[in-house]
Amino acid sequence: MKARVPQGPSMNAMLKQAQKMQEDMAALQAREYEISAGGGAVKIKINGKKEILSIDIAPEVVDPEDVETLSDILTAGINEAIRRVEETSQREMEKITSGMPGMPGLL
Repeated sequence: MKARVPQGPSMNAMLKQAQKMQEDMAALQAREYEISAGGGAVKIKINGKKEILSIDIAPEVVDPEDVETLSDILTAGINEAIRRVEETSQREMEKITSGMPGMPGLL
């Protein structure tokens, strides 16, 4: 005995909405962010998967006598980059999933 899955307009609409949601989530992960720290002395590029793509450091902050300051600027910049991705992802995911009632386990 085969189970019958309803194929009415509501099922088709739900499938289209799920596909759109999947596309939106993929786009969110592919998005790139650029964050500055230390007054622009360090620029960090990160994607929606929280992968660091690049770090640009202004030459004037590279002081062999003061590695600690550079380390602090990098740490602050990376933490801000991760925070920005998480906040944006959470906000966008709420928008993406708001029209999908009864979709447990998405968030």
